[in-house]
Amino acid sequence: MTARLCCLLVALLLVGCAVTPSPELRRETARRMATAAGWESLRLPAGAFTLAGFVPRQVQAGDTLTVYIEGDGLAWTSSARVSPDPTPVRPLALELALRHPHGAAAYLARPCQYVEGVEARNCDETWWTDRRFAAEVVAAADQAVTQLKQRFQAREIVLVGYSGGGAVAALVAARRSDVGRLVTVAGNLEHRAWAELHHLAPLTGSLNPADAWPALAGLPQLHFVGGQDRNVSREVAASYQARFPANQRPQLRVIDEFDHACCWAEQWPELFR
Repeated sequence: MTARLCCLLVALLLVGCAVTPSPELRRETARRMATAAGWESLRLPAGAFTLAGFVPRQVQAGDTLTVYIEGDGLAWTSSARVSPDPTPVRPLALELALRHPHGAAAYLARPCQYVEGVEARNCDETWWTDRRFAAEVVAAADQAVTQLKQRFQAREIVLVGYSGGGAVAALVAARRSDVGRLVTVAGNLEHRAWAELHHLAPLTGSLNPADAWPALAGLPQLHFVGGQDRNVSREVAASYQARFPANQRPQLRVIDEFDHACCWAEQWPELFR
């Protein structure tokens, strides 16, 4: 990673410690991160939404495209207040994408992240709270992945999802026949178990990745879990894993010293192989 990109990340973290950055600053920070790495932004009309993404300026066509899907972002500004804009303060999935070690890669944001004005069509807070994994959200991501696949002239897709993006990645994978591998990082793969763990109301408007296990059985999967993660703990991943037959259970890899955010991006080139 370039020194310029490192400085941008440090500045963002320092600002985040003092006050939540504005949506404008969050959008600009992501744009600068991508630009520093030779990537550019794009918009993908997909179902009910216009989804934001970032791709390399120089398209690297190849058989396999890895698509990184962002987490839930800034869904809440406090335990009782929903955020008016879910654009992430720290776009960790973008950091992972920019450190993709080999082959073609693209980044896909979640509904209503990074967009404004007419591009923020159909954006209301339910799409980053109760309905964050709704059928409409999954359908939009699925359509966007197809557009990215065509852009890169790829034959096979690898999906990588961070946090709530892991749920979306799993649900998209369950709909497609061209996904060769599913990888999640701190992925919320069983949101009923997650809600119970945190004594939260269930996400009744959302699909649950664990319920899609029949469509995912047999798909190569690797799910990274931080041993210190108090948000999406290993119990959540284990609940997902337990839904599969014993001889088809997906692989979990627990990194004892990592938590929900640290230190996935820094170690990603070594972890993703």
